[in-house]
Amino acid sequence: MTQPAASARRGRPTPHIAPGATLGVMGGGQLGRMFVHAAQQLGYFTAVLDADPASPAGRVAHFQVESGYLDEAGLAQLAQRCDAITTEFENIPAAALERLAATRVVAPAAQSVAICQDRALEKAHFERCGVGCAPYALIDSQAGLGAVAQQLLPGILKSARLGYDGKGQRRVADAAGLAEAWDALHRQPCVLEALLPLRFEISVVVARGADGAMVHLPVQQNLHRDGILAVTQVPAPDADPALQQRAIDAARHIAAELGHVGVLCVEFFVLDDGRLVANEMAPRPHNSGHHSIDACDLSQFELQVRTLVGAALVMPRQHSAAVMLNLLGDLWFARGETPTEPRWHEVLALPGVHLHLYNKLEARRGRKMGHLTVTATEPCGARDVALRAAALLGIAPF
Repeated sequence: MTQPAASARRGRPTPHIAPGATLGVMGGGQLGRMFVHAAQQLGYFTAVLDADPASPAGRVAHFQVESGYLDEAGLAQLAQRCDAITTEFENIPAAALERLAATRVVAPAAQSVAICQDRALEKAHFERCGVGCAPYALIDSQAGLGAVAQQLLPGILKSARLGYDGKGQRRVADAAGLAEAWDALHRQPCVLEALLPLRFEISVVVARGADGAMVHLPVQQNLHRDGILAVTQVPAPDADPALQQRAIDAARHIAAELGHVGVLCVEFFVLDDGRLVANEMAPRPHNSGHHSIDACDLSQFELQVRTLVGAALVMPRQHSAAVMLNLLGDLWFARGETPTEPRWHEVLALPGVHLHLYNKLEARRGRKMGHLTVTATEPCGARDVALRAAALLGIAPF
């Protein structure tokens, strides 16, 4: 295996890594699994680093390194096997990516991941880019807690690091509730965000190469329940063309100023007065972009592969309207406390249905077990079938 040139490791345009090479991914969950599928379809061998011997990605990859993310022997083994390495999600330690980048092409870089791991750094980046975000305050001490401006209440207190899918968050109404919430989050550094008058939520997935080339998926409209994405509709039904272009421009600017190489998703709030506010970003494929597997000619996972290997980035084309439903472990408990397989046979009888299950060995409430994408010629057709599928599965209508 040849070692990549130093110029590639420093973030300059990466020489094309041809099919037949081995691509690694840090993390063995469903995002890693879908990356592995995309890489294999393009002719690459794949390796996964994850401590779980039954990880969804590890079970379909050519090889799995069973180790922790900071284990030196595991990182060395992954580097020895792979020509280029990416990450499944932003909670991979940035130090591990730095270690790998000493000898291998790594995208995204540790710097991008580190900023996305920390809500305060993330919001500071939005502000540097001139993209609005919710008014906020960093709380990392008793003094900081006491200095919170009244205008930030009511608000949402979020752990500054390593939070996702609604984890590490508390809604607070007043100063007393804020103090209780900070205690409940073990007084770790947190960000308090003011609650805003929200009309709906959208997201933009962009892919950026080491040469600065950039493409994006269509704007996606999202519905969250209990902090977890429940439904994505594409095209976004409530976002007019001008709003969509503003979101695309903002997401591209955020990615460019970050120097990001790879896939990046930026989530936005659309407020009652029409303002667009950046909520958060993820330096990897995103749940809201899963529709692209079935509704676009290039999925977000193929784009992730292309950015990693230095292949050409072509603007994805959406060929079908789509609605994506997240399938949580709760569906397995719709008929009682004993897990029961949902009614897949009836769902699969509906037109335009694409079922993606992640082969996780145990269904748990709140755990992402799969997703269902419904495609159709027109948005109303996709929505109608998706509502029928939701009713069969016990998912609340939208």
